[in-house]
Amino acid sequence: MPWIQLRVNTTNEHAELVGDLLMDQGSVSITLEDGKDTPIFEPKLGETPLWNDTVVIALFEANTDLTPMVEMLQTLPFLGEAMKYKIEQIEDKDWVREWMDNFHPIQFGKRLWICPSWRDIPDPEAVNVILDPGLAFGTGTHPTTALCLEWLDSLNLAGKEVIDFGCGSGILAVAALKLGADKVTGIDIDYQAIEASKDNAERNGVADKLELFLPEDQPQDLKAEILVANILAGPLRELAPLIAERVQPGGKLALSGLLSEQAAELSEHYSQWFEMDEAAHKDDWSRLTGIRK
Repeated sequence: MPWIQLRVNTTNEHAELVGDLLMDQGSVSITLEDGKDTPIFEPKLGETPLWNDTVVIALFEANTDLTPMVEMLQTLPFLGEAMKYKIEQIEDKDWVREWMDNFHPIQFGKRLWICPSWRDIPDPEAVNVILDPGLAFGTGTHPTTALCLEWLDSLNLAGKEVIDFGCGSGILAVAALKLGADKVTGIDIDYQAIEASKDNAERNGVADKLELFLPEDQPQDLKAEILVANILAGPLRELAPLIAERVQPGGKLALSGLLSEQAAELSEHYSQWFEMDEAAHKDDWSRLTGIRK
């Protein structure tokens, strides 16, 4: 069925209140959107910040009269009669199909492909990881994940042990195993990520070579020849001594999840333990690599 949509411009301070009011008036869904292209790259732990200029998008059944709702919002002192809003008709679509059509197989490096399960595999002779978008971060579409996948593809992983520090969906762990790693240990603070990594490893037939731990459960003597950590600059800096301890002498390190302007300082910090390479960049994001001293 078709829908009608009300878009209301407000601030981060009032966005949730506006959304709640529209839900009370019968909205079937509320979406909060950046009003002025102001990305939030690295929120503090436990925070879910909104943009200074936030657009509240409320979806209603097509026969809904939105006039009373607009008038109600205009009585709010922080919006008033000058409130900026827009009413749009939304065509009826197969939204599941629309969502699925946005995901295609993607190649990383020379050998590696990440393929949604509903798509044909472009090259059966390549290293193919079957991975569907889900709640846990990491489908290969984000530049930081792409940088890490390209790095893994460039290595000879045959017989190697790898640590995926902050494993998320398990995309890097599974890719490393499909690329020839003998064993991968995945660590994440989120139990949902542990479950997603386990499911994706089973789907790709490599679950027997993947061990998964919450941080408090990880083996104290854990070390590997290769470690990849795709998290954020703050945790990468805070956890640097632990990460360095997990890499064997002569072992290889890749760090991502950091903005380009954060790369130089973080590289200098890790140079205490690693011979650091020049940073690699993709869009506004960077990847650091190094060899354990």
